Amino acid sequence: MTVNAMPRRTSGEPIIPAPVRRAEPTVWRNPQRRDAVSVLAASAFSEADMRRAEARWRRFAPLLAQLFDGTEDGRIDSPLLPVAPDLGRTLLGDAPGAVWVKADHDLPVTGCIKARGGVYEVLAYAETLAEAAGLLRPGLSYAAFASDAFRDLFARHTVAVGSTGNLGFSVGVMGRALGFAVEVHMSHDAKAWKKQRLRELGARVVEHPGDYGLAVAAAREAFQDRADAHFVDDEDSVDLFLGYAAAALDLQRQLAEAGIAVDAAHPLYVYLPCGVGGAPGGVTFGLTLLFGDAVRPVFVEPVAAPCMLVQLASGLDRSVSVYEAGLDNRTAADGLAVASASLLVARTVGGLIDAVVTVPDADLFRWLKVLWAGAGMRLEPSAASGFAALSRFLADAPDVASATHVVWTTGGAHLPEAEFAAALARA
Repeated sequence: MTVNAMPRRTSGEPIIPAPVRRAEPTVWRNPQRRDAVSVLAASAFSEADMRRAEARWRRFAPLLAQLFDGTEDGRIDSPLLPVAPDLGRTLLGDAPGAVWVKADHDLPVTGCIKARGGVYEVLAYAETLAEAAGLLRPGLSYAAFASDAFRDLFARHTVAVGSTGNLGFSVGVMGRALGFAVEVHMSHDAKAWKKQRLRELGARVVEHPGDYGLAVAAAREAFQDRADAHFVDDEDSVDLFLGYAAAALDLQRQLAEAGIAVDAAHPLYVYLPCGVGGAPGGVTFGLTLLFGDAVRPVFVEPVAAPCMLVQLASGLDRSVSVYEAGLDNRTAADGLAVASASLLVARTVGGLIDAVVTVPDADLFRWLKVLWAGAGMRLEPSAASGFAALSRFLADAPDVASATHVVWTTGGAHLPEAEFAAALARA
């Protein structure tokens, strides 16, 4: 499959900025950013693909409304929230503009952004199986997917995934709700409580001594030849990518309802926590389809695990690991503890990313506490990273015009009390 391939070297040592190698907080302005028209024209994906993903979400709305409380009309979406004026001043300093929060930390069903991809891919697989089995007919409500006939079909199949926690939970919740067997391969740095909640769903958890990348590789190998199973590949899944991309349509609607203009004179900066890159990459692609060059995606990564920055800055068209930069991939932001970025994402949206900002763990805990005390937001450390990045980015970007800044929070509502208290104590 051809994707937006930027001119890259195929061999040699990666070019990585010295501050990144020293695990110092860094604002990396992307020298490869190009105009949206040329990037999108070279892409393997189009707005039609995103619209088809949105149509699938609509088909499954009756099922989601039946299975899960809190899904308004069967929609998995979160509110767009304005930040309090004093917090906005703290974040913006002297820069003009306004700050909003896309509150996926409280997303229905899973309490994390991964529902947009993980739930979606399980639904796509279920639809494919049902169609092949002749269970779909014109006019059928997709609420029927919860019936015995459909569940009997799904019970003969397995959905598998490699995950640090939140993607696995999203796949597990949806898969088990439909009757699939679920197997989640997890890395050593995945939280114990995330493993436990999967077991409570009835999922099989397979633990690996290595990092996230090794867990994904082991799961991929285990399921590559299984006709009765589907592997959700966080590094290379088109369905995951497009499920996330459809979220751009939700944000577009909410911005319009709030009377917020997005154009050349009023750019939209979106701060997106980045692990392997599927969620921020899909959102970036969708928003660029809708707003073109007026959207300015800023990816946010831990100083110890800046896999997308390393990949893009390296100048290489091969997978580049943070280990090659002398970094250890150890961070309290477990959802962002990824050594190598998705090449699918890097090649598709690398030319659309405005900047990558790396932040230390201490900043994550500080902002987690500030947001809980000042706004009642219950976040995981990784979900606070956008706030940690915003002021740092603006200090390095004096050319920012009057803009709207959207911090995309990614998880936290389902944190156990003890885990959340421990995170607050580290601030």
